[in-house]
Amino acid sequence: MASQHSYDAVLIGGGHNGLTCAYYLAKAGLKVCVLERRGIVGGAAITEEFFPGFRNSVASYSVSLLDPKIIHDMELARHGLKVVLRHISYFAPLDDERYLIVDRDAERTFREVSKFSARDAQALAAYHDRLDRMVDLLRSMLMQTPPNVGGGVRDLLTALTLGNRVRSLRIEGQRDLLDFFAKSAGDILDSWFETDALKGLLGFDAITGAYASPYAPGTAYVLLHHVFGEVNGIKGAWGHAIGGMGAITQAMAKACGEAGVDIRVGNAVREVLLDKGKTSGVVLEDGSSVRGRAIVSNINPKLLYGGLIPVGALPDDFMERIRNYKCGSGTFRMNVALSELPNFTARPSTDTMDHHGGSIMIAPSLGYLDEAHADARRHGWARRPVIEMHIQSVLDDSLAPQGRHVASLFCQHVAPVLPNGASWDDRREEVADLVIDTMTRHAPNFRASVVGRMILSPLDMERKLALTGGDIFHGQLSLDQLYSARPVLGHGDYRGPLKGLYMCGASTHPGGGVSGLPGHNAAREIIRDFRRGRVPKAA
Repeated sequence: MASQHSYDAVLIGGGHNGLTCAYYLAKAGLKVCVLERRGIVGGAAITEEFFPGFRNSVASYSVSLLDPKIIHDMELARHGLKVVLRHISYFAPLDDERYLIVDRDAERTFREVSKFSARDAQALAAYHDRLDRMVDLLRSMLMQTPPNVGGGVRDLLTALTLGNRVRSLRIEGQRDLLDFFAKSAGDILDSWFETDALKGLLGFDAITGAYASPYAPGTAYVLLHHVFGEVNGIKGAWGHAIGGMGAITQAMAKACGEAGVDIRVGNAVREVLLDKGKTSGVVLEDGSSVRGRAIVSNINPKLLYGGLIPVGALPDDFMERIRNYKCGSGTFRMNVALSELPNFTARPSTDTMDHHGGSIMIAPSLGYLDEAHADARRHGWARRPVIEMHIQSVLDDSLAPQGRHVASLFCQHVAPVLPNGASWDDRREEVADLVIDTMTRHAPNFRASVVGRMILSPLDMERKLALTGGDIFHGQLSLDQLYSARPVLGHGDYRGPLKGLYMCGASTHPGGGVSGLPGHNAAREIIRDFRRGRVPKAA
C-alpha cells in the first residue's frame, strides 16, 4: 500500500461543512487535507450546467441559514460570494383567480391576508412574535456543543446554561417551547389561523426535507429550523447566491486554499485505518493511503460507520443505533430550462413581475400537505405534489441565455424507496411530468416553455451526491435525532466512538441546511483536543 503525505487532520467529504471545518483547523495551525470523491467540491451546494447554456444549483437552492460569523471569518464576499434578496417572500397561486402573497413587508402581507381573513391578518404579528421568541432561543444554541449524557463537568455546565436560558423565557415562553418541541406544526397553525392557504404556506417549512405529515409530532421544530437564518442582516429572510449555490462552496474552497488546506478531488475513501483502536489515516479507492492524526467525517453516519470503519471495531449497541438512524427526506428535485417566464392565470403578466422573483408555492392547505405524505406512503409519490419553485434567473442573469430562464422545483412528497420493488429509474420521468403538469395548471404556458430539464429522484441524489435515501439533511430532524442525540446519544459533541474520529456534517448539531455550523462547531472541538493532547500521535 503506497502511503502519501501525513496530515494533522484528514476530512472525508468536501461539502460546505467539510470546507468550513477544514478552514478553521488550518487557521489554528493544523496541516489539513480534504478528500472529495467527485471532481468538484461542494457536496449538495454546487452549480452545474444541466442543459446547453443553462446553469443552476443542483440540490440546495436558496440561502438563509449560512451563518454570518462564518461568512465574515472566511471572507466569503472577498472570495466572490454575493447574496441578493428575493423580490418577495412567497407567492401562492390557488386557482384561476385567487392567490396569496406573504412578504417581508408586514403592511403588504396584512393587506394580502385580509383578503381571506381579517382575523388571520390581525393574528400574524402575534404569531411571528411568538415564533421569534423560540427562534432566538434556537439561535443561542446553534454554536454550542451539545452536552453528552453522562459526560464531564463541561457537559454539565452546558446543560445548566441551556436550562438558565429556558428559565429566562418565563412560564409563557416555556409553554411555547414545549408546544414547538412536542406538537405538530399542523396543531399549532390550526390554533392560530383559519385560512387554509395561509396555513399551507406556513406549514411548508415544517415538511421541507421531512418525510412527514404536517400533523406529525415534532414537525413544529422542523418549522423553527427553517426560520433561524438571515440574509444581509435581515433575520428570517431568504436569498439567492449569484452564480448559484456553488458560489458559496467555491468561495469557501478559495478561503481554504489561502489558509493552506490541501483539497483533493476525485479521491474517494475506501476505509478508515485504525491502529490499536485509534485512527491513523484512510485508504483511497486506488489503494493508496493518506495518514492523519484526526479523521473528520463530513458524510452520512450510515456511510461512515456502515462502510468505512472495519467490521467489529465499534460497540454492538452503537452499530444498532446507526442501522436504525432514520434517513429519507421525501424530496424530488428538478431544474428546468425555460424559453419564457410562467404566466400565472391568477396574476397574469406579459413581463417580469415581483412574484417571479419570489418563492412560488403549491401548498394550498395543511390537508393538501397531509394527503401528499399519505399518498406517497401508499403509492410511492404524491399524485398532487407539494412544490416550491424559484426562478433564479430573474435574480441572476448569469444562469441562462438572454431572454431565457432557469427554475428549480423542490417537490414533496415521494417515497425514498418505492413500494412493491419498483425502481426510481423506471418512474423518474413519470413523476417529473406530474410536477410539470401540476405547475401548468396554474401557469398554462409552463409545459410548452420547458426546453430542458434535470431530474433528481431520491435514488439519483444518493448516487450523485451520496445523500443516503435522498436525505438532504443527512438524517431526519426528528426529536430523537436532535441536539445531544444527533446522530447518536453519547456522541453529540462531534466526537466519534474511536479516538481520533470526528464528525462535522449535517448529521451533527444543529442539523441540515447550508449553515456551515456543524463544520464550525466540530472544528472548535477538534482544536481543543489537539491543544489538550487528546488526538493520537502520528504513526
